[in-house]
Amino acid sequence: MKLSAFSPESIGDGFRAVQEQMSVGDFLAALLVSLAAAAAASLLYRFFYERRGTGSQIHRCFPLLSLAVTTLFIGVQLSLPLSLGLLGSLSIIRFRTPIKEPEEVGFIMLVIAAAICAATKQFGFILYLYLFALAALAVARGAAAVRWLRRDGVLVLVLPADAAREKAGAIEKVLADHLPRHTLESAATRDGMATDQYVFGGLRDPAALQKDLFAAAPFVAVNVFLDRPGGIR
Repeated sequence: MKLSAFSPESIGDGFRAVQEQMSVGDFLAALLVSLAAAAAASLLYRFFYERRGTGSQIHRCFPLLSLAVTTLFIGVQLSLPLSLGLLGSLSIIRFRTPIKEPEEVGFIMLVIAAAICAATKQFGFILYLYLFALAALAVARGAAAVRWLRRDGVLVLVLPADAAREKAGAIEKVLADHLPRHTLESAATRDGMATDQYVFGGLRDPAALQKDLFAAAPFVAVNVFLDRPGGIR
């Protein structure tokens, strides 16, 4: 190997060749836009999903992920041999911690897409991408809010199977009196015992509901599970 290949002159020539394709100002602008997009994705994640108890707070890695992907794709554009080496080196990376929430995959892809747009100087695409992402998240939050407003929790009734058939009318009357909205979600019978599970909304007095149910049929158990602690609206 010739030492002249690593001479200051050859390094300077390589740097000037890179500058002809992308100036230092363009490179810094791409990094800044990518970092701003990562910060926006982090805010969206925290606003829509931070309260999820099983999340891994993956938004903390968004800035570094965005900067790394932006630099990677800038390097890919500037040199084909370098791009092959970079992509080959990435094949050794393995994620050994499983992603806990499905939306985390979507946010990772959102950050990567914004970083690629920044690297290719398609800054307008990032704006459209985030506008549509915000709209999609708002629609998803709205649909979840509608379902949340329509239910207070789950009611599980356990009683002998024979009594369940005989007292079906009386049980339904008590449920209609106390639960403006209730839907039978599942019904199972095992070892002579029937278990019915209802999704309900509009419950005002759980104690009165349990009292009337025990009076209407010989229940073994009447369990009321609320979606939120103290969550009677």
